[in-house]
Amino acid sequence: MKVFLTGGTGFVGSEVLRQLVATGHVVRALVREGSEDKLTAAENVEVHPGDVTDATSLVGALDGCDAVIHLVGIIREFPGRGVTFKKIHVMGTENMLEAAEEQGVRRFLHMSSNGTRERSSTAYHCTKWLAEKLVCESSLDWTIFRPSIIFGPGSEFVKMLSELIRRIPIVPVIGDGQYRMQPVAVEQISASFVKALEMPETVDRIYHLGGGASYSYDEILDLTARAMGKEKVTKAHQPLFMIKPMIKMMQGCEHFPITNDQLTMLVEGNVCDTGDWAQAFELEPVSYAVGVGGCFPVS
Repeated sequence: MKVFLTGGTGFVGSEVLRQLVATGHVVRALVREGSEDKLTAAENVEVHPGDVTDATSLVGALDGCDAVIHLVGIIREFPGRGVTFKKIHVMGTENMLEAAEEQGVRRFLHMSSNGTRERSSTAYHCTKWLAEKLVCESSLDWTIFRPSIIFGPGSEFVKMLSELIRRIPIVPVIGDGQYRMQPVAVEQISASFVKALEMPETVDRIYHLGGGASYSYDEILDLTARAMGKEKVTKAHQPLFMIKPMIKMMQGCEHFPITNDQLTMLVEGNVCDTGDWAQAFELEPVSYAVGVGGCFPVS
């Protein structure tokens, strides 16, 4: 099968690309000019220069393809540079759907996010919802995946936690640290995208993807530390009433590590029921406790 892939230079996209090639598919990857070197595979991979937010760059781009895997997304806006949730999530998805419909590609696999809903208080989830709505209202044979927090070798999530643990003797924790997460392995997400290409029973379905167990943020820190060979993480819990005003004031600075939206999503937790996904794809979700060790090379 020939697959048109967006987001192929990203964390999830790199693994999806690797698995597509490994299973014999041919990939045409949409890559912004200057980012070609970020592709992790070369064999059976064509590069199409373009951008999901530029509809003209998609004209003829999908010719000869059998399916689209649409992964492009952002977790933070930079309005000053024209990088917004609405532009990337909504406009980008609309452009990809129109390109697929106009160029005769019926199969469309879309990556959304766990927690996406119509009346979310965050722009991230609201725009993810609007993108899903566009997908569901299209004429295509679609499947939507909603993963929880994603982990694996090279993931920003694990990198952020490990750097905190390594560099700071007392790790700051926002709030009480009891909000729960259900990290899901990037390998299993990617395998599901690849397998769904040839699973007609997944058409018009939405799947929630999470790990085999949920943990509090405090527990996630401890599990990460153990995977790094450390016994214990000393934590300093910061009351939300103290943190919120500072984040609101500083979130406009590009190098400040968290925004108000991200804070909201963090403390509301990120868990899901994985039953439908596990049954449809005949898999056992890997838990963070089991999988995090693979994120650190054995010395």
